[in-house]
Amino acid sequence: MLNAAEHIPIVRAAGSKLYDENGNSFIDAISSWWTNLHGHAHPYIAKAISEQVAELDHVLFAGFTHPGAIELAERILKLLPENQTKAFYSDNGSTAVEVALKMSIQFWRNKGLRKNRILAFENAYHGDTFGSMSVSGRGAFNRPFNDQLFEVDYIPIPREDREHISLLAMQDLLTKRKEEYACFIFEPLVQGAAGMNMYQGEPLSQLISVCRINNVLTIADEVMTGFGRTGDLFAVDSLSQKPDMICLSKGITGGIMPLGLTTCSENIYEAFLSQDLSKTFFHGHSYTANPIACRAALASLDLLLDPVCTQNRNFINQKHLAFKQTLQDTGTIENVRVTGTILAFELSGEEATGYFNSRRNYIYEYFLDKGILLRPLGNVVYIMPPYSITGPELDEIYSAILKLASSPIAKSNIYS
Repeated sequence: MLNAAEHIPIVRAAGSKLYDENGNSFIDAISSWWTNLHGHAHPYIAKAISEQVAELDHVLFAGFTHPGAIELAERILKLLPENQTKAFYSDNGSTAVEVALKMSIQFWRNKGLRKNRILAFENAYHGDTFGSMSVSGRGAFNRPFNDQLFEVDYIPIPREDREHISLLAMQDLLTKRKEEYACFIFEPLVQGAAGMNMYQGEPLSQLISVCRINNVLTIADEVMTGFGRTGDLFAVDSLSQKPDMICLSKGITGGIMPLGLTTCSENIYEAFLSQDLSKTFFHGHSYTANPIACRAALASLDLLLDPVCTQNRNFINQKHLAFKQTLQDTGTIENVRVTGTILAFELSGEEATGYFNSRRNYIYEYFLDKGILLRPLGNVVYIMPPYSITGPELDEIYSAILKLASSPIAKSNIYS
């Protein structure tokens, strides 16, 4: 707060643009923290929300239900791997993860086993509540709370040409404490806050297979990657081995309303069916399955499944891939990578890549001055636009990046 720049008051948004109180516009190149799928103030979603507010604004989701929650669960489950048969609502990505973690531990407890240890990837980010912080990589985001976080064992992500290291690390941990692990949680294909670290699906499938052999549940955190970001509708679609649970949020409502969803396989659900009330899954929020949020999500699904949206996502991917070739020749940019509609790279230099890299503020202000919202992760710059973004808008972003790459400041490695 002491050193933060003055906040920009945004008063209106439309499509890929945000507008401040002075009439300045900004291309939302990161979908407002990875949430907005179809562009801001989309009339189809706005109409659906308006109709829902006039019909049913909210009802407690305990002993009651409503048509929107039923339809949304049914539709999403049909899109997910066939082993996903049940859906549990919450109200954001962090709580969707909390639900999965609690389900995992209680699943084994309900079966009479005490399996409390958890496996996760190094540098992971799964949210800001205590459970989700615990399974995230230890660092600046959660350092003040380390003494209160439960113990987690980490393995490296299976980067290209280093897949065997990840596999051996997991096998070693499972050999030492085979009966103690409740679950393995991961961000499939792309680690977001860690710096858009990307890896392939098959090595992850091998890790899931090892977990299954050793009776360890698996959780795919698709809060960021879900709803088309990685190319397929869900990142787990590219896996030959499917997870036991999937966490969803962010883009689920098209970025309009907060909503969380955790899905699971039938055998997990059955572990909570008992005359013994202590086996109940005691978890609920005041705004669980809010009807307005569910209606927004249903409208967003309509748009997502329209062939036009598929074409738009493919268009963004092809534009990114073509621009990747250009970026690789700049000399001041390195590690250019693309997965689906996500493009990321690092501004090279002597300073180590990381969230607190001193280049961050310069890069952020540089793009804002050009009317583009990009929030670099240290010196890692990424683009994750709404699917409604136009070719000229993407070209404007690409042009600004190339100007940054060729600027004297980029070449001098001096940032202040």
